[in-house]
Amino acid sequence: MRAPDSWLDRFAYKHPRLGIPRLMLWVVIGNVLVFFFDLFSSGACSAMLAFYPPLIFRGELWRLVTFIFVPSSGGGVLSFALFLYFYYFIGSVLEREWGSAKFTLFYLMGVVLNIAVGFVTGGATMHYVNLSMFFAFATLYPDMQFLLFFLIPVKVKWLAWLDAALFALDILMMALEGAYLYMLLPVVAILNYFLFFYSPILELLGRNRRRAQHQRSQAAVNFRAAQKKAKETRGYMHKCAVCGRTDTDNPGLEFRYCSKCDGYYCYCMDHINNHVHVVK
Repeated sequence: MRAPDSWLDRFAYKHPRLGIPRLMLWVVIGNVLVFFFDLFSSGACSAMLAFYPPLIFRGELWRLVTFIFVPSSGGGVLSFALFLYFYYFIGSVLEREWGSAKFTLFYLMGVVLNIAVGFVTGGATMHYVNLSMFFAFATLYPDMQFLLFFLIPVKVKWLAWLDAALFALDILMMALEGAYLYMLLPVVAILNYFLFFYSPILELLGRNRRRAQHQRSQAAVNFRAAQKKAKETRGYMHKCAVCGRTDTDNPGLEFRYCSKCDGYYCYCMDHINNHVHVVK
């Protein structure tokens, strides 16, 4: 098992019993039941389970939990089914990656934040928490592809930017309508995401900054210029110092420079870990 990285990982590691196995399955089942009861009761089921502070203060405490199961997506049966399947898939992958304890902590943290904001705004919904799960999924699997409209392959990271645009649009529309308190609903969902991913994000930003600095450094510029000149004069850019194969003769072969050799010595993948280091 991978060692815990942050305090959240350590907390989940030390309290595995806090996890609810297959949490998203139970959330989906609850949403399905409420959706179909609403079809036959003209929405009375959702009205009885939704988060509504005045009734909670009158003793209807179940609403603190049951609002999780109130469907947050509009549309017909097909769009509702696709919505639930999509987030069941994402939640299952996150639970498999993190473990039940950490995923449960992520989801319940979103629930608690929504409850806190709900007492201020007068209502709460899991819509933005479900959307923020996609941010978590995209952070862990940015290059995974989905078929948009079942036809167009799109990487998850680009869909995450679309998700971010929808968040920004909702916040903008609330601001234009003067519903400033309701702006807290998407904001706390984003804060929940950053609470769990601030360390990887800071690490990624630092790595990108160092890479950009290296690309602009004089050593990197000189190295690229030397590579270009070598290819123009010799007809190849990389040549293995052991077997003599080049990238021109073997375009599919990968080459690496050894950091332990004194100077720029290039090796193919067959010899990068199987050669005598040059020491001057």
